[in-house]
Amino acid sequence: MTVHLAFDLLAMLASLGLSAVLYRWRLREIARPIMTRAGPGYALALVGGAIAGGYGLGALNLMLSDVAGIGRSILGALAGAIAGVELFKAWRNLEGSTGLIFVGAFCTSVAVGRIGCLLSGLDDQTYGIPTSLPWAVDQGDGIGRHPVQAYEALAMLAFLAFFVEALRRRAPLVMARGFYLLVGYYAAQRFLWEFLKPYAKIIGSLNVFHLACLALLTYAGVMLWRNRDVRA
Repeated sequence: MTVHLAFDLLAMLASLGLSAVLYRWRLREIARPIMTRAGPGYALALVGGAIAGGYGLGALNLMLSDVAGIGRSILGALAGAIAGVELFKAWRNLEGSTGLIFVGAFCTSVAVGRIGCLLSGLDDQTYGIPTSLPWAVDQGDGIGRHPVQAYEALAMLAFLAFFVEALRRRAPLVMARGFYLLVGYYAAQRFLWEFLKPYAKIIGSLNVFHLACLALLTYAGVMLWRNRDVRA
């Protein structure tokens, strides 16, 4: 777990650094007005939701898979943070997307953190199912497995590259609805990788993370549709 902790810290530092750069470069004029109106309660709603969702979904998956321990889930943290923020915005009558400033940080955190998961071996409980593909990895039990953590890291790096380029061009779609694009993209790619993990199935071939992905895809689709005429 020392490796995982080191990469968690690295992910935090990298995401904070990139967030600061992107904020000063392109996001300040968009984010500052609505974040000022939101006040400190916004941060409490976001962090509280992320903690509840992250540990809640992670623990539920371990329980369903008959694995002892305390689970954490970045998917659950994202879903919980969204729920907390949307409830807070409804309470304060705040309109508009507030998540654009977190897109770069989320992509970076997942990309770096998943490498830590990969290097942590089987104890991390994020390993893939066995495969004979040339890039299979042995995570400590002598069995070649799908490096699903690397798949997810590469997928998020690809989105990060797209996002930064879109910011450079001030692409209207991304400037106005970039966070919802991120949520939909993350949920879609994560949905695919879940078929390559040995978690307990609860509906057909779907595990609890599949269902969470479907919920996030629905959320992203609804928000993109509702904000289809919004311009940054």
